[in-house]
Amino acid sequence: MTYVTKIYMPDKEKFKAYIDGIYESGWLTNNGPLVQKLEKELEAYLGVKNLLCVSSGTDALQIAYRILEMEGEVITTPFSFVATTSAIAVEGLTPVFADIDSNSFNIDPENIEDTINEKTCAIAPCHVFGNACEIDEIDKIAEKYDLKVVYDASHAFDVQYKDKHILNYGDISVISFHATKMFQTIEGGAIVIKDDALYEKAKMVRNYGSGGPDSVEMLGVNAKMNEVEAAMGLCMLEEEDIIQKERKESHEFYTSQLKEYVQLQKKNENATQSYSYFPVVFKSEDEMHRVREALLEQDIAARQYFKPSLDTLPYVEHRKVMHNSRDIASRILVIPMHSGVEPKVSEIIIETLKRS
Repeated sequence: MTYVTKIYMPDKEKFKAYIDGIYESGWLTNNGPLVQKLEKELEAYLGVKNLLCVSSGTDALQIAYRILEMEGEVITTPFSFVATTSAIAVEGLTPVFADIDSNSFNIDPENIEDTINEKTCAIAPCHVFGNACEIDEIDKIAEKYDLKVVYDASHAFDVQYKDKHILNYGDISVISFHATKMFQTIEGGAIVIKDDALYEKAKMVRNYGSGGPDSVEMLGVNAKMNEVEAAMGLCMLEEEDIIQKERKESHEFYTSQLKEYVQLQKKNENATQSYSYFPVVFKSEDEMHRVREALLEQDIAARQYFKPSLDTLPYVEHRKVMHNSRDIASRILVIPMHSGVEPKVSEIIIETLKRS
């Protein structure tokens, strides 16, 4: 079976060398030297400051809301992985949805402003499939209404917006390093924080709220990345250029072959292309299901990211139907695009979609 994602495994000998070092040091967790090394190397590679590695992208989101100490409502997208919404709710805030643009799949800035009220404290957009949001428009709205901006950049490891990496935008940006991502640390993620004081606060929150060996200064969580995960990340970083090259070639091939047959995501012209995923949208839900079944019959598993539309979740307030999000969620498939997809499989995918 060929799946949408396949875990990229870096050079085994390099990874084993790091593991040998962990055995020699006996240091497995609690902000070990490999975690610190990975943070510094990621800051240099991505061109960001105040990057803090954590145990997951979801933990990164929850830490973001916790250190901002906000109350009230957070305007977010209904079209994303569930963690974008659940992290808001878990931290005692109310997720409120603004519908997406049907072409970019990102939150529509025009819908954000219409949703703001006296309880609104933040905007939490997601760069869906690594496609940059309308950052300038969102920043203008946030400044106008004095709102914080927390970007979910889980899919955007390889994205530059204008002249710098996309993680530099917003008050806080977070990213996932889950095993299925283009850059992975087995489990894990990172938070990038613009404000230096908030960065120091996040360090404490990540470690139970501890300010040192004998002090607890605030309510915190256990969201530390361990040394084995950091070792994987350091190996991955050495091979990241190879991974991106392979993904780029696959992405460009699919685009050239399919652009006349299915709807492709409209990309932000101010940002570089992400090669994390390849979503396609069909004319109808029935057509999508026919193609999905036809691919499954040939041992190819495409996935309906992102379903359900998050405005249908049972634990959120159902204020308004997100028509665009629900519509795209009903007609979308993400097809396999990674180094494990054999040329023959790519050809089957393309021919199946063309016949749709």
